[in-house]
Amino acid sequence: MPRRSANMEIMVRAALRAARSLVRDFGEVEQLQVSIKGPADFVSAADRRAEQIIFEELRRARPGWGFLLEESGEVVGEDRERRWIVDPLDGTTNFLHGVPHWAISIALEERGEITAGLIYDPVKNEMFVAEKGEGAYMNERRIRVSSRREMGAALIGCGLPVGVWEGRRTFGRQMERVADQVVGLRRMGTASLDLAYVAMGRQDGFWEFGLKPWDMAAGILLVREAGGLVGRLEGDEALMSKGTLVAGNPWIYEKLRATLEAVTQGNG
Repeated sequence: MPRRSANMEIMVRAALRAARSLVRDFGEVEQLQVSIKGPADFVSAADRRAEQIIFEELRRARPGWGFLLEESGEVVGEDRERRWIVDPLDGTTNFLHGVPHWAISIALEERGEITAGLIYDPVKNEMFVAEKGEGAYMNERRIRVSSRREMGAALIGCGLPVGVWEGRRTFGRQMERVADQVVGLRRMGTASLDLAYVAMGRQDGFWEFGLKPWDMAAGILLVREAGGLVGRLEGDEALMSKGTLVAGNPWIYEKLRATLEAVTQGNG
């Protein structure tokens, strides 16, 4: 692995500190499941604690830079060209139910471009990192997207609608069309890890509507640095705007996107 930049070292240090707090809290969730109040308030507090740890670590190292935080929103820095994009606990519902599939996501945006990204799964001790032009890595091992070319052999990740969800009706048709073509669909509930899994070839493609910047910023860079493609069904490059994100290896990406577009255009 190329030598990590100073910024990446800062990101790693912040993630590891927050992970220690989250892992301790995760160990309490199972006991809280049987309480009258339930674990929701506890998990919300765990999320905020982790965010504060990351914020303090990054602010100490780069005091003038801004932030976009899941829990606290935007914090404008003196340096308007650089900001950290942070999700301290992606996969909160999994965490809440004691499912060991959740992650910390940190990205660095400079002049509107993501230049460094980190996704850390503390339960499995898998740290995914990428810096622009330097490739993507998991625990210091170079990773690349899969080489599968046919949808019939592809494993595809997705997000599923819950509650009142704007994309619900379209998604049902999308899922039916994709399911007809692939070997399997997966909904694992942590978008950052879905993108990391595309980057290392565990999934061949992924799509989800309505992601927030902190869900996907680090993952977008990981996929691209691992040789994959990322785009929006809306047909522009505003990847972190509201819409449907699609990612995959170069062959599956094009086929998955074409399938999804056919549905949204009423041809599927």
